[in-house]
Amino acid sequence: MAAGATYLGLDIGTSGVKAVLIGEDQTILASETSPLSVSRPHSGWSEQEADHWIAATIKAIAAVKSAVPEAFATLTGIGLSGQQHGATLLGADDKPLRPCILWNDGRSQAECAELDALADYQGIGGNIIMPGFTAPKLRWVQKHEPEIFAKTKKVLLPKDYVRLWLTGNYVSDMSDSAGTLWLDVAARKWSPELLSASDLTLDHMPSLVEGSESSGTLRSQLASEWGVSASTIVAGGGGDNAASACGLGVVTPDTAFVSLGTSGVVFVSNEHFSPNTAGAVHAMCHAIPDTWHQMGVILSAMDSLTWLSGITGTSAPDLTSALEGDLGAPGSGLFLPYLSGERTPHNDSGARGAFIGLDHNSDKTVLTRLVLEGIAFAVRDSVRVLSDAGSKMDSVLVAGGGGRSKALLKILASVLNIDLLLPEAGDFGGGFGAARLGLIAATGANPIEICAQPKIVESVSPDADLTSAYDDKYQAYRALYPALKPFTQN
Repeated sequence: MAAGATYLGLDIGTSGVKAVLIGEDQTILASETSPLSVSRPHSGWSEQEADHWIAATIKAIAAVKSAVPEAFATLTGIGLSGQQHGATLLGADDKPLRPCILWNDGRSQAECAELDALADYQGIGGNIIMPGFTAPKLRWVQKHEPEIFAKTKKVLLPKDYVRLWLTGNYVSDMSDSAGTLWLDVAARKWSPELLSASDLTLDHMPSLVEGSESSGTLRSQLASEWGVSASTIVAGGGGDNAASACGLGVVTPDTAFVSLGTSGVVFVSNEHFSPNTAGAVHAMCHAIPDTWHQMGVILSAMDSLTWLSGITGTSAPDLTSALEGDLGAPGSGLFLPYLSGERTPHNDSGARGAFIGLDHNSDKTVLTRLVLEGIAFAVRDSVRVLSDAGSKMDSVLVAGGGGRSKALLKILASVLNIDLLLPEAGDFGGGFGAARLGLIAATGANPIEICAQPKIVESVSPDADLTSAYDDKYQAYRALYPALKPFTQN
């Protein structure tokens, strides 16, 4: 590595752009975030102006440079992480033709069924067609905004529009591109068959590189403005979850993490492409070569606790603090955490949440425990269908704000009957993972060596008595969704 070299990770998120600068020893030297807003012009729609990503990136980079100017001047590599699935449609002049349709936009439900009848999206693309993916968004545009579709020359994902600004190149990586439903995920290349079903061709797509490979160098104008080398490498990068996995060291087969944020993610690294569309598992390429991953997604994880906090007028930490001692045996009530539908394993956007089995003694502490158990059971649902697809998990790293709740961790470990590993304090998310990918692309370092796990400071083990009780309660939980489905559909 170059002496004193630094590497920048850019995470193009939904709520903001985060810039993380690391040194050659991977110490974080500076980290800054510039906020973004989401436009919702109609119910169920979610859009952003693509050029707002550029403006936010400029602000975040300027803040990092101001914080550590000498370190920034030795910038050698840049990596990108980004929100997946967003449809950024460019005309012949490389200008966006309309606002980007985001991952959480639900307008294209009808188009999903139409595409499913046209090509083997599940077999080749490895995923059920859902409104969140890119392909149905393009079919919606074709039907409802045909003049925009006709003018579309390139379709880019959010982080790849930022890459175009950084390098002048149309390039994407394997992990992010797997979320379009146009990628042959096993072969790691665009699928002409899937593109044809969307009335698109290879000419509409960016070229592909692995996340740890170079996608080009920084444009000379930007290099001059920033006072850095014009030979600064820009890595392929990855989708946000794959980049986070690189930050957490989840890059070798059967390593896994669970993210307990607003939504929840169970992510497992795989040696082979291993789809399980029957269980609504996402099977995608990883951000490093010759590696894939499976993912289960829970739409309302800690958001369920936030909801309970709102209706009880009690902060989430105060709700869970009442459960920090001896939990005792679980009660008889149940909570379905489907407040905004559910992805894995049901793929049911109309599903809704429910409490069942309440009585006069069901105070907010009881409700809190039921919510935490419901979150844990939803995670177990994902672990179950990931296991059905061949994944093995002996332990999982924990990321996200839910890891601060000791009660949730104890419940989750017992529900899953596996150890939960808590990394040392620090930022190991998509921005850090992207910086690692920038380092690898710039130096040729071994991805497995660079993407090492952080130091584990605590392990939460299952409680044998709780595990047995939760096995029985989980079976009741599984029976509840089909029983209540006729009454809870939105």
